Amino acid sequence: MVKKVLLFGDIGIDDTVALIYASLTKKIEIVGIVADYGNVSREDAVSNIYYLMKLFDFPQGIPVIRGAEVPLTGEQPTFYPEIHGERGLGPIIPNDDHSLKIENFLEIVNLIENYKDELIIVNIGRLTSLATMFILYRDLMTNVKEFYIMGGAFWIPGNVTTVAEANFHGDPVAVNIVLTYANNVTIIPLNATQKAIVTPEMVAYIEQFGKTKIFKPLMDYYTDFYKERDPSIQGGPVHDALTLMAAIHPEMFMFGSYSVKIVDELDGHSRGQSIADTRPYKQQNSGEKIHRIAFDIHYEKFFNNFLSVMTSQDLNNGLT
Repeated sequence: MVKKVLLFGDIGIDDTVALIYASLTKKIEIVGIVADYGNVSREDAVSNIYYLMKLFDFPQGIPVIRGAEVPLTGEQPTFYPEIHGERGLGPIIPNDDHSLKIENFLEIVNLIENYKDELIIVNIGRLTSLATMFILYRDLMTNVKEFYIMGGAFWIPGNVTTVAEANFHGDPVAVNIVLTYANNVTIIPLNATQKAIVTPEMVAYIEQFGKTKIFKPLMDYYTDFYKERDPSIQGGPVHDALTLMAAIHPEMFMFGSYSVKIVDELDGHSRGQSIADTRPYKQQNSGEKIHRIAFDIHYEKFFNNFLSVMTSQDLNNGLT
């Protein structure tokens, strides 16, 4: 069955890899894209979405929706050109001269009503826009079938601070709102995503088949950053593509289920830290929502599926 996905993203390099993957897999239909601040500004995210939809021949009529421009904390966001490039696409500067129709934020309401009980939301950027939907339309949001969220770092170092991952650190208030009210949530934290490594050899192999166009320059730029920061790393981790893959390939992951809180003290060292309550008696008696967390991946399954989809070859026994 094809999964209908509404994607929230702050379109940098790994978000772009997720969109390329979505354009090639037979198991996902993107029914809308919400452009948020995060890796880049919201306006750059909009430009990148237009560029990618045109380049990869996405079906006409997919609504592109302007999401949040700043976090619920009211702070000015920090962008990451050293990781994702000046505009979010590594060395590529997209053409801003486009006629893409940008939908009002409340188009999200129409999508949820149109795809009631079959819509999956995949959030691969900051959670500000998603939290806003829970603030405005809490009852409506119960019609979303599942939520997949890229964010967090449980008992491992973060990638923005020693304890916090970027999406949760960027707007911890929004994360807590979503985790308080959303049902059927799967969190894909750094525990899993930092292991979804795409090596230069994989990039070269994918490049041979000519399906992915800008994939190689994007991944070369991205991997260079990671290699400079950590020379021992074998390639670039595709955090956001892995989160999208979770919606269709749960067999790729090792999960645990716990209640989760995010530290939302904005000035403290622990800001954005993700805390899972692992006490067995607490799970039974707290009445708090329990969320599924991906703590690890089966790398071989990731490797086979990613190469299968990105080359349009059946390397994984039909799991593309």
